[in-house]
Amino acid sequence: MSRIVRSSKFRHVFGAASKPEGCYSDIRLTRTAWDSNFLAVNPKFWALLWDSGGGGSFAVKPLSKTGKIDPRDPVVNGHKSTVLDLEFNPFNDNLLASVAEDCYGKIWNIPDEGITETVDADSCIQTLQGHRRKVGVVHWNPVAENVLMTASTDFSVKIWDVSTGDCSFSVDGQHTDIIQSCAWNYNGSQLVSSCKDKKLRVIDPRQATIAQEGAGHQGVKGSRALWLGNSGKIFTVGFTKLSERELCIWDPKDLSKPTARERLDASSGVIMPFFDEGTNMIYLSGKGDGNVRYFEYVDGDAKQIYSLSEFKSADPARGMDFMTKRGCNVSANEVAKAYKVTTKQVVPISFTVPRKSDMFQDDIFPDAPGYEAVMDAAAWKGGENCDGPKLISLEGGFVAPEKKEVVFEKKEEKKELSPLELKSEVEKLQTRVAYLEAELVKKDAKIKELEG
Repeated sequence: MSRIVRSSKFRHVFGAASKPEGCYSDIRLTRTAWDSNFLAVNPKFWALLWDSGGGGSFAVKPLSKTGKIDPRDPVVNGHKSTVLDLEFNPFNDNLLASVAEDCYGKIWNIPDEGITETVDADSCIQTLQGHRRKVGVVHWNPVAENVLMTASTDFSVKIWDVSTGDCSFSVDGQHTDIIQSCAWNYNGSQLVSSCKDKKLRVIDPRQATIAQEGAGHQGVKGSRALWLGNSGKIFTVGFTKLSERELCIWDPKDLSKPTARERLDASSGVIMPFFDEGTNMIYLSGKGDGNVRYFEYVDGDAKQIYSLSEFKSADPARGMDFMTKRGCNVSANEVAKAYKVTTKQVVPISFTVPRKSDMFQDDIFPDAPGYEAVMDAAAWKGGENCDGPKLISLEGGFVAPEKKEVVFEKKEEKKELSPLELKSEVEKLQTRVAYLEAELVKKDAKIKELEG
């Protein structure tokens, strides 16, 4: 009997880790137990949550400077408590957003040469203040400039105009437990969230409402959700009641049950999922796992998701992020590039398609999201929609435009008063109240005297 093998351009994609001289070693990774990727990368920099004793720090390093990290190198020390998540702006490689346990989000403008001296809170170009508890998730809108989403353990999701520091929309009272992940869809009009209450939600942020809600993964450990590009479908990873790891695909119009479900294994590490719109490939890396599995998503197919292969390593991952497509080496047929965080290193992993031709392979490198936003924050807040990000050709490699000048109307942080300062303020207010009450008594007496 003949055996038919499914045809795929990505069946033979293989991953290769950089040699030691191409890695970033002697890192001081954060000790936080919060479930985030710990790392953010773009074509210029990598940023990592840093262990600084008291917390509140992260490191930013140029990609070009590989090798050992000097422990005396400066870091960004702009939060009062442990930093929990980071993300670079998709339209400006020098802008970085951070969120932390101190309830604040902050925006930083990173110099081209990286951090050359310790950066404190006064150096941030914008402060986002409004959450009442620690903030654990941050994501930039993929089509609108200066629009940022944050999710907090106060069970709220807030949308910010970072150019002014104002909260444009806030989704409150819809989640009943900690929000574990929250992600924008392809055209930046909706969000999907996974929550510790084991529910999956599709959010309309501009209406501050839940468009759809359904039961997600039923295990007690963390789950994550993201959108599968312009297919409009949702991909989630989590655990079953028996603590087995599983993945699901959902139709956002009906979250009553997944359209596809697949069990992975019985490992205990929380899975970090990544999706590449250009190849329709899904990459899965579990915390504590050395391997990276990758799958191909086929929209409209009955099975929908097909296993391709996996990258294997003996070094377990603590965190990971994937390079944006314009940072990949198209001349080497590099369809994806991951940066894996281990206990002591950041290790680049290149995923390539083996081909003999030296010509540009347009079938595996379709146009990808570029450096320009589709709309500004005002248009997005006004209800404008689009089909998706502005795309650019990758033929010949990506050439970044001139650096954008960032001009924000900075909103000053409201400083918290110490117990002594609070006591002093109360005493001043009590003295003022007593004075005003005495003045009222005098005024009443004068009125009676005039009436008499």
